[in-house]
Amino acid sequence: MTSLYHPTRDELATLLHGEPRYRLDQLWTGLYTHFQRPADITTLPAAMRSRLAVELPESLVEVKRETSNTGDTVKFLWHLLEGQHPIETVLMYYDTRATVCVSTQAGCAMACGFCATGQAGFNRHLSTGEIVEQVVRAAREAATHSRRIDNIVFMGMGEPLANEPAVWGAVERIHDDIGISARHLTISTVGIVPGIRTLATRPLPVNLAVSLHAARNDLRNELVPINTRYPLEMLMQACRDYLHEKRRRVTFEWALIDSVNDTDQDAQELAELCFQLTPAAHVNLIPLNPTPGWPTVGSSPARVAAFQRILRNLGVNATTRQNRGTEIAAACGQLAAGQPVTVTPKPPRR
Repeated sequence: MTSLYHPTRDELATLLHGEPRYRLDQLWTGLYTHFQRPADITTLPAAMRSRLAVELPESLVEVKRETSNTGDTVKFLWHLLEGQHPIETVLMYYDTRATVCVSTQAGCAMACGFCATGQAGFNRHLSTGEIVEQVVRAAREAATHSRRIDNIVFMGMGEPLANEPAVWGAVERIHDDIGISARHLTISTVGIVPGIRTLATRPLPVNLAVSLHAARNDLRNELVPINTRYPLEMLMQACRDYLHEKRRRVTFEWALIDSVNDTDQDAQELAELCFQLTPAAHVNLIPLNPTPGWPTVGSSPARVAAFQRILRNLGVNATTRQNRGTEIAAACGQLAAGQPVTVTPKPPRR
C-alpha cells in the first residue's frame, strides 16, 4: 500500500485519471500548501475525499507527543504504517522561526557511542514520503499556534547521506512544493564521503553540516567509527570540493565531551581544519546531552565557553547551540524512539 506523501505529482495524476485536470491542482495544493488530509480538502468532491483517504493513508501513526517545560519544543513519536520501526521528529519554536528536525532512517548504523540513535542500531531507510510527511505533520501542528515552518534540518534519527536518494527526493519536494528555500535546508552527515560528493552534483545549494567531534584520526575513529573508512583527509577534501561547487560555507558540529575532545589542543586542531576551507568552516558547538549507556558526560558550561573563546581568538566563527528539549530526550543525540540501547563499556581514550 502506498502512502499519502509517497506519490509524485505525475503519479497522483495517474491516480486521478478521468477527473478534471484542476482536481490534481486542488489535491496538491491541499497537501503541500495547506497541509490538509484528503478528507479535509473541501474543494474536492466528498466521494473523492473518501476514496483518497482509503487509498492514500498517512504513513506516520502518532504514538505520543511530548512538549518541553518551556513549550518551545515538541517531540513526536511515530510508528510507520506497517506498525513497526518507531521514529521521532522534533519541532522547535524560536522567536523568528520554527524548525523541524526530521529523521531519515529508523535507527542508525553509524554506531557513534555518544548518540542514543547510534546505540539503538539500524532498522531501515525511510522513504521520501515518510520524510516529507514529518515536515507536513509538524507544519500542521505549528499552524495551530499560528506559526509557519521555515527551517528544516536533516539531523534526526539516521545518517542522511546513507539514504541520499530518498533524502534528496524529500529535499526537492520540500523546496519545490512546500516552498522552503535551499538556504533553510540543512543536511547533516557524520562524514559519508561518497554522499557528500553526490550532494555536490545535486542542483540545489543546501547547507552541509558535518558531525566532526574530533580533528585527528585516532580520536575520531573512536568517537565516529565511520572515520576508519573515510578518514579526515578524505573528508576534508570532499568538504573543500562541496564548498567550491556550491559556494556555501560548511558547518562543523562538535559535541563537547568532558576531558575527551574539549581541551585547548582540540580547539587548536579544530581551528587548523577549519582554515583548510576558504571561507573557513563555521563551528557549531553542542554541549553533550546525556544518553543511556554512555559513561562520559558533557563539558561544563564554563569549559564550553572557554572552548568557544579559544576558537574565536584563533579567528574561527564559532557558536554554541542552544539545547532544546533535553528533559523530553529531544535534544541532539538523544533520539532513540524508545528503543533499547547497547551499553558502551568504557569512554574513549584521549
